[in-house]
Amino acid sequence: MIFSPYNTVYFDNAATTWPKPLVVRKAVQKALTDYGANPGRSGYKMGLAASREIYRCRETAAEFFNLKNPSNVVFVQNCTLALNIVIKGLLRNGGHVIVSDLEHNAVMRPLYAISNYLTTYSTAGISPENTDETVEFFRRCIRPDTKAIICLHASNVFGTRLPIREIGRLARRHGIKFVVDAAQSAGVLPIDMQADCIDYLCVPGHKGLYGPMGIGMLLCGSEQLLPPFIEGGTGSYSIEFGQPSELPDRFESGTLNTAGICGLLAGMEFVKGIGIRQICEQETAHMRYIYNQLRDMKGISLYTPCPDISRSAPVLSFNIEGRNSEETAEALSRKGIAVRAGLHCAPCAHRCFNTISTGTVRLAPSVFTTEREARYVCRVIRAIRSELK
Repeated sequence: MIFSPYNTVYFDNAATTWPKPLVVRKAVQKALTDYGANPGRSGYKMGLAASREIYRCRETAAEFFNLKNPSNVVFVQNCTLALNIVIKGLLRNGGHVIVSDLEHNAVMRPLYAISNYLTTYSTAGISPENTDETVEFFRRCIRPDTKAIICLHASNVFGTRLPIREIGRLARRHGIKFVVDAAQSAGVLPIDMQADCIDYLCVPGHKGLYGPMGIGMLLCGSEQLLPPFIEGGTGSYSIEFGQPSELPDRFESGTLNTAGICGLLAGMEFVKGIGIRQICEQETAHMRYIYNQLRDMKGISLYTPCPDISRSAPVLSFNIEGRNSEETAEALSRKGIAVRAGLHCAPCAHRCFNTISTGTVRLAPSVFTTEREARYVCRVIRAIRSELK
């Protein structure tokens, strides 16, 4: 059964969305042909054209996430780098932060790397069915030396959605920074930096925004100046050896990924054209169908309630009893289905759901996923389960 040029039914969109929209591919090609000069480094036509496209992407991102100043949109390699900039910047002189018990290693490894007698963190539990209880768990962790709450918007393993608006308001009331890892939610769930009281939003370009790999964003809603992560040429204040203090130059040393930025711009426009609500409803419908099919199969382990647009992102984890998750993923791959298995770089989430020893098989759709593909996945899983009998 052929579904794509690679004979693949692609359900690994939580890692990176594929295929990329035609408009994104065209934008990358146009950048390589029409905007081939270094942006911000020269005054000739091609260099100025590249600079204009990059600023247009800043404006689009600022509007997309309701950030007041487009110049506070910083382009980085990926969401992980954005998180490292914020975490290591906020805690350069030590302090205390609060994280959730579902965090990805993009948060936990930087925290571990700087953990010493000056830097500590507390872990807040999550109550998926009770927003007030979740917020109370975070509140109880606040100490006099707490500098920030750092949490994901939605789990990349189980789709569990955190009430970031309420958590953000809690942080604002206590005068601490709020940092959101939007790796699994940007482009799929609504994010409003003003209403959600977000000080720093860390965003990948290659997932729900449908951009190419190797481009991400750090959106700075706070006026607090974090220290530069690297220093170098910015095309501004070149006579000075000190790194410029203004954003975005403070964090954008060296040549920018113009092709990636142009692809990201096209991806955001693609998502805006369809609408986040429509995308989320469509993807959640596929996950609900698969969940209900798997729930009726014997020997299938599910770990969350049925996906729901109000409390989860469209991500589903499962296991087949008698197989480890990698074996199931390999069996699915032989039938042309691409999924990810194992711990998904999120051991905290697996400890929370008691799957640390087994991992899980993860299914994640995109806007291009079809009902036919969802039905095919269910048939194959049923067949694999029957083979075990």
